[in-house]
Amino acid sequence: MRMSQLAAIGVTLSLLACGATPTRRSPGEAFDDAGITARVKTSIARDTGVGEATAVNVDTYRGTVSLAGFVDSPEAAAAAARAAAQATGVKKVENKLQIKPGR
Repeated sequence: MRMSQLAAIGVTLSLLACGATPTRRSPGEAFDDAGITARVKTSIARDTGVGEATAVNVDTYRGTVSLAGFVDSPEAAAAAARAAAQATGVKKVENKLQIKPGR
């Protein structure tokens, strides 16, 4: 093989490595998900208060937002899920929030 052919194969392989697969996000998808996460955290803080927002862990994968952590009441959990669903780019919300013990 000539050097130009090897270079072409190398470029092709590196481009394929950057693409999305069924189990891995592309860099662009990861960037989009990071933006969604930021918008969801902002939306929760605006709608439920900063205290609740800091107690909620937000993870986004391909537009599906997962909420986890402990909140004070079922109403707070529902409000966080509603706020998350309203954020731009959110396709689905998985509400895994738990109520703090003794509440």
